[in-house]
Amino acid sequence: MSLLFDQRLKEITQEHEMLLGRKNEPIKPGNGIYMRYKYPVLTAAHAPLEWRYDFDPEKNPYLMERFGINGTFNAGAIKWNGKYVMMVRVEGNDRKSFFAIAESPNGIDNFRFADYPVVIPETEKPDVNVYDMRLTVHEDGWIYGIFCTERKDPDAPAGDLSSAVAAAGIVRSKDLKNWERLPDLKSKSQQRNVVLHPEFVNGKYALYTRPQDGFIDAGSGGGIGWALIDSMENAEVKEEKIINFRYYHTIKELKNGEGPHPLKTSKGWLHMAHGVRGCAAGLRYVLYLYMTDLKHPETIIAEPAGYFMAPLGSERVGDVSNVLFCNGWILDDDGTVFIYYASSDTRMHVAVSTVDRLLDYCINTKSDGLRSMTSVQTLCALIDKNMANKKEEILAAKF
Repeated sequence: MSLLFDQRLKEITQEHEMLLGRKNEPIKPGNGIYMRYKYPVLTAAHAPLEWRYDFDPEKNPYLMERFGINGTFNAGAIKWNGKYVMMVRVEGNDRKSFFAIAESPNGIDNFRFADYPVVIPETEKPDVNVYDMRLTVHEDGWIYGIFCTERKDPDAPAGDLSSAVAAAGIVRSKDLKNWERLPDLKSKSQQRNVVLHPEFVNGKYALYTRPQDGFIDAGSGGGIGWALIDSMENAEVKEEKIINFRYYHTIKELKNGEGPHPLKTSKGWLHMAHGVRGCAAGLRYVLYLYMTDLKHPETIIAEPAGYFMAPLGSERVGDVSNVLFCNGWILDDDGTVFIYYASSDTRMHVAVSTVDRLLDYCINTKSDGLRSMTSVQTLCALIDKNMANKKEEILAAKF
């Protein structure tokens, strides 16, 4: 080995190990609902060195990167064999995304990628790009992954190299290593955000959908849909209804979509979703929560006003700025909830909460009144309550 090669190998190896072993730190005091953590849990720099470099000194004497990694984001998540596992969307410098497994012993740091990326079999109509997989352990015994498969629009005008068609790709596994590809979901509209409910509903598989007229714009698609289907092996949405609507001048006026599959709690199904609105800086993606009935998962019983999480500080900067996206969370047996969210299509973060806190937030936070006046009324009622309590405390102190 040349001195240059040897020195670079030593430097990049040491730096990589320091990054992978770095302890994460909670950002206190937080807002009482969840706790953010100081460092992203996965970045492009976390990708294995074996992915990025050719370690043959004769063919790569300068030890250059031969396969560049642009981002690690929009990960599905699952607790598996005692480890916190993410199915990560990894994007190369070539703009192609693929999936890779990363796992951690504690869910907040020390995430390491598996040696190889996940091999997703292709259908007869090969995917051009795949991304944003949601993982669901279904009561039928399979682990399902539903993801977006993107292909060039065959009806695009000559010279148009950006128009695309989206569909929901489906895979399943028993071990997170070997994946069986099923036919793509059949639907009357384009589907980029499809999530499988973890239980049968009336003996059928249940899907949360997001019907769209086009690849980017929701168009006449009204929001998050609900559909019951007979089979995952030949999945087809024949009927769907919107259960979580878009509204004018809200965080989800442009479009919204289900995040990970909902969590079952004693008070209802707990949902994470993303909402999108347009602004001077482009599209702004934030996260919000809502709840549905335990026996009727398509019926909303609570939805706090506004966003649950929005991009802060450096989270606002990245490949696609001003974006938070979540398609993976993990509920531990002790009630702890690990929320894995991506910022600006670049990196993965974790926020930690509990089921009790999230339920309290959903049930006791007012819904959106859809007008400025209703917001002011909600705020004034809270102030009045606090002022009254303050007066009672002053009087109690005097006597």
